[in-house]
Amino acid sequence: MSDRLTQIQEQHQEQRLGQTISQQQLLQAQLVELPLTQLLERISTEMNDNPALEAEPTDDHDIWPDDGSDDSTYGQDEDYDTQRDREDRQSALDEALAAIGRDDEELPVYTGANASNGTEREEMVYGETLSFYDQLKSQMGEHELTSRQRDILEYLIGSLDEDGLLRKSLDSVSDELAIYQMIDTDTKELEQVLHVLQTFDPPGIGARSLKECLLLQISRKRSDTLEEHKQQDAERLEVLTLMETVVEHHYDEFTKKHWKQIQTAMGMSDTMAATVSRELRRLNPKPGAAMGETVGRSMQQITPDFIVDTQDDGTVTFTLNHSDVPELKVSQSFADSMREYQQNRNNLSRQTKEALLYIKQKVDAAQGFIDAIRMRRKTLTATMRAIIQVQHQFFVDGDEASLKPMILKDIAEKTGLDLSTVSRVSNSKYAQTRWGTFPLRYFFSDSYVTETGEELSTRQIKAALRDIIDAEDKSQPKSDDALTAILAQKGFPIARRTVAKYREQLGIPVARLRKQLA
Repeated sequence: MSDRLTQIQEQHQEQRLGQTISQQQLLQAQLVELPLTQLLERISTEMNDNPALEAEPTDDHDIWPDDGSDDSTYGQDEDYDTQRDREDRQSALDEALAAIGRDDEELPVYTGANASNGTEREEMVYGETLSFYDQLKSQMGEHELTSRQRDILEYLIGSLDEDGLLRKSLDSVSDELAIYQMIDTDTKELEQVLHVLQTFDPPGIGARSLKECLLLQISRKRSDTLEEHKQQDAERLEVLTLMETVVEHHYDEFTKKHWKQIQTAMGMSDTMAATVSRELRRLNPKPGAAMGETVGRSMQQITPDFIVDTQDDGTVTFTLNHSDVPELKVSQSFADSMREYQQNRNNLSRQTKEALLYIKQKVDAAQGFIDAIRMRRKTLTATMRAIIQVQHQFFVDGDEASLKPMILKDIAEKTGLDLSTVSRVSNSKYAQTRWGTFPLRYFFSDSYVTETGEELSTRQIKAALRDIIDAEDKSQPKSDDALTAILAQKGFPIARRTVAKYREQLGIPVARLRKQLA
């Protein structure tokens, strides 16, 4: 019996074994995900917190200086800030050696000449205009949230589409958080955090459908009405209640503009029906647009991570945008102290060994951060090179129709990188091209395989569909059947139901609702 229990326990232990990730791998994953502006802030913070990490003077003409550069002349042409920076770091080292017996939290923290660089860079890059996501993130401070809730909420904000709606299912978000953020959560917890997001401005943000978006706005209007008037505004509240009933129980008729049916079903007078209809039209189906497009609004403030150059002969090259990213190194004074103490470790006192432990921790952390920055460069370079290889024609002619079907797995296979790593790189990076500045995710699209086995880019099909609808006679808009026939003539033999799906994804209504009277 005891042998049987032991066997069951052993089997249970085996099932609980899981993959572990080192601190260095976690750091690399975090840095890879950061766009350039946030990377600059992270470097500034790291240098402020770790006196063993410092910036090495770089030649402005070199994007990435040679790691083996000679340091023998370092300091001969230093400006005032650099000299003060080195003096402060030396002072931090001296204080560390003198701070024998104190806890690590009490040891000196470097606050040198570069301490304000993060703020200055942010102002330089973004000016006074906050991006769509930054405006939402700034509202997080108005709520009491745990660190875990803040991480989840920030991921939800990053998952919103251009309209400010959450098109992903909570199950998908849960899976992504587990893979990319190593946060084990469930839909119940996500629902709770999402409800916090849905209290943000503008009303309707974070909704999972147009219906929920409208209901959230109506609910906010009711709350505002009750708050603004000590005595309830009965007429206003009645209109809001009717609006809610229309959206909640007559949504299909509402989207098809069948107001006569709605009026009859709800027993509304002509005047009240007109009022409810007018108020519903004032609701914003795209609350994100009120804050500026996720990409378009802040395009001029975004600092691209890649600069892509296309020559007239079709040659496409690129560079990483080094901007103000410094070349980092371990402080020479900390490194020298490490070697000195290690050579004489047998003669060290207990107190000196404690100081050595502090120095070693800082040196190891500095070297680990430097290695992670270098790995980030290699990863970004490999990813962008692979994207250009696949989408070469687009970088030459700038035609959206030239974009080939390409998914994350394609780039992962080309680079040998993990799928999650490619996702991190593509999620928040931008490339400046001759044709404009684009998020990397712009270059990815699914494929559509025709009955003959031909693979077509869904982006290419959607672009053609949009062009056809833009050029149609607005007094006689084309049906989905007509659009299907025209697309087939243009070399896109897809089914009518697929045309309808792509039209909906483009936010284009059916022909009846597109009709405009002369």
